[in-house]
Amino acid sequence: MAEPTRVEVGRVIGFFAQPSVAIIEVQQGASLRVGETIAIKGHTTDFQQTVESMQVEHQPVTQAEAGQSVGIKVQDRVRKNDVVYKVG
Repeated sequence: MAEPTRVEVGRVIGFFAQPSVAIIEVQQGASLRVGETIAIKGHTTDFQQTVESMQVEHQPVTQAEAGQSVGIKVQDRVRKNDVVYKVG
C-alpha cells in the first residue's frame, strides 16, 4: 500500500498550552479546512490528527487561506517552526 501524500501547508508560529492550541501560518498556495487530516513534524514533534475546529482572530472558521494565521486545537505540544502537512 502506498504512503499517503503529504503536502506542506504551513508552519507553527505559536503555541498555547491551555487549551492546547497551535497558531499556524498558512503558506502561499495552500489552504486548510476543518475535517482534513494534518501531520505536524519538528525536532521533537511528530503526530497526525484531524482538524476539528479552527479560529481566525478568535472567530470560528471552516477554512483558512494562504497568508492567514489560524488557531487549531492540537492533541500534543507543538513548537515554533514545526512544519504542518496536509495528509491525503
